[in-house]
Amino acid sequence: MGSVDYKALAPQILERVGGEANIASMAHCATRLRLTLKDDALADRAAVEKLPGVIAVMPAGGQFQVVIGNNVPLLYEQMTAITALGDAHDAGSGGKPKNLLNGFIELISSIFLPVLWTLVGAGLLKAFLALTGTLGWLDPEATTYTILNAAADAMFMFLPIFLAVTSAKRFRANQFTSMAIAAALVYPTIVALAASPEPVTFFGIPVVMMNYTSSVIPIIIAVWVQSYLERGLGKVLPSWLRNFGTPLITLAVMVPLVLMTIGPVTTIAAQAISGGVSTLFAFAPWLGGALMGGFWQVFVLFGLHWGFVPIMMNDIGTLGYSVLGGPLIAAVLAQAGAALAVAIRTRSAKRREVAASGALSGFVAGVTEPVIYGVNLPLKLPFYFGIAGGAVGGAIASAGGSAMDQFVFPSLLGLAGYTQHGSFVLQLVGTGVAILIGFGLTLVWGPRETPDADDEADEVPVVTAAGQSVSLGSPRGAAASPWPTCRTRCSPPAAWAAASR
Repeated sequence: MGSVDYKALAPQILERVGGEANIASMAHCATRLRLTLKDDALADRAAVEKLPGVIAVMPAGGQFQVVIGNNVPLLYEQMTAITALGDAHDAGSGGKPKNLLNGFIELISSIFLPVLWTLVGAGLLKAFLALTGTLGWLDPEATTYTILNAAADAMFMFLPIFLAVTSAKRFRANQFTSMAIAAALVYPTIVALAASPEPVTFFGIPVVMMNYTSSVIPIIIAVWVQSYLERGLGKVLPSWLRNFGTPLITLAVMVPLVLMTIGPVTTIAAQAISGGVSTLFAFAPWLGGALMGGFWQVFVLFGLHWGFVPIMMNDIGTLGYSVLGGPLIAAVLAQAGAALAVAIRTRSAKRREVAASGALSGFVAGVTEPVIYGVNLPLKLPFYFGIAGGAVGGAIASAGGSAMDQFVFPSLLGLAGYTQHGSFVLQLVGTGVAILIGFGLTLVWGPRETPDADDEADEVPVVTAAGQSVSLGSPRGAAASPWPTCRTRCSPPAAWAAASR
């Protein structure tokens, strides 16, 4: 899409969505600027989509989502520079009604988005490190390996602390108190109690101990409860006691409460959900793989993929792998393959530019929103071919028991996170088949499109044998020229010249 001036783009978007006064909250994810508008009728979607640098506009989850691509942080920085907006504490909807599904998706995305790229980076480092140990490049007993493993594994080991920060922002709780609660869950003696056969009690009350390292759901629920407790204490405690009394009481209440009730209940619930998913994959792994591989990009399209993140994170933390992640590489790379075929086949230079750069992003980083919104979905057939490739490739990968053993973005680089569980050979075969289906079907049957208007204006006229000047490119909407496209001055064969008389 060329070089985009995000400093100039920001005020243009702001103007076309009804101005700052019409924005209740603003945030961004990996590829989209997410605006919660007070009045959707004031936003001109078509005008925003025409702006240079905007791939598409996707209203979803009660938000006006502007798809920018990998450079969305640059736009977000400019938006915050010219407004008083930023990441809202509660990503409110501006008073608009919101259904439960949209609310849940918005909740999960707001909690995981701030830590997502660091999680992915740490997951890739962990995957590559495991690969070096398997191939014998590094000795797992060496101190070099130990140091690198600490850099890769620490975030996953103490994940509750990181999620405590983002959850506190979402629920408007004291983030340092939230971190203290999370730290108590992964405190070494508490972890040791979970592994001990001896019974654990709290003032004589039995405590069902769990291991909360790498856990996800317990701390999110705990911070939500903490937010209500803190607000209640803020109303009843006198001012001289409030500053230190609130965290004192909160810690004294919440840590035992989490260990005795919230932790065990949420952990058991998460295990039940995980067990249900595992049952499907155990009964018919190819079917589970086909469903996830085929529909994953549809979930991404509507932002529903965030609902699977806690399940996958919980499975990786408790089981060491997630079968839900097994078919995802096929799903993602099939769409990237379809976009690559569009880049080769299309006559539109603008479409080719978006397709080529988006395909590269999909293959290397696993980010497909630019090609979905800017290429495959508008052309329809490439998106359908990508779904077909993802379904077939996902079925093959899951038939071999492939699973994600590190939290990575499904991509060529992310393949390193799939080596420890199931058949890696079938994962590679499934991925290759998915790419071939998405690429091959699009290359053969995908739309060619017409050249861009700017390209047509640049075409050079041809002088026929009869001395006539014939334009080789017809303006869009005009009758097509009988002549083939030619970028240089040339004389057609005599038969062509005769046909022009």
